[in-house]
Amino acid sequence: MSTERISADVAFIRALAELLNENDLTEIAVKREYGESDRLNVKVSKHTLSAAPVQVHAPAPAPHAAPAPAVAAPAGGERPSPDDPAAHPGAVTSPMVGTAYLSPEPGADAFVSVGDQVAVGQTLMIIEAMKTMNHIPAPHAGTVKRILVADGTPVEYGAPLMIVE
Repeated sequence: MSTERISADVAFIRALAELLNENDLTEIAVKREYGESDRLNVKVSKHTLSAAPVQVHAPAPAPHAAPAPAVAAPAGGERPSPDDPAAHPGAVTSPMVGTAYLSPEPGADAFVSVGDQVAVGQTLMIIEAMKTMNHIPAPHAGTVKRILVADGTPVEYGAPLMIVE
């Protein structure tokens, strides 16, 4: 591999990182083919703590309580809090990174509201990813208990969108 090619690849990766920041994206993946067995696969991503604000209520420590024994955290990181919407059995999570829209077009009624009964496969919202509108269907029938994202907010893969019980 030539020094010129390495410099060109580094410049290409820097340009991808700038695109990521300029367009408020969280991830870009590109494959470049130089020849039959010569290619460059690049994935540039930035990690955010949360796609949408989530309120978490931590219980206040009991006065004069003995310190809790140290417990090793599971290999995957922290345990989900009981108030964590992602841990709720009725959570509908985002299948992709994109922008969530609660209605089919600006000014139109929302697909669903809190308290609505939904059927399996009914559209709950749209997630726009790369200029494609992806309908998010209800995975099961039930009642919409909570909508966890605001209209037009960015969402990450796996982020809880709403609770349907």
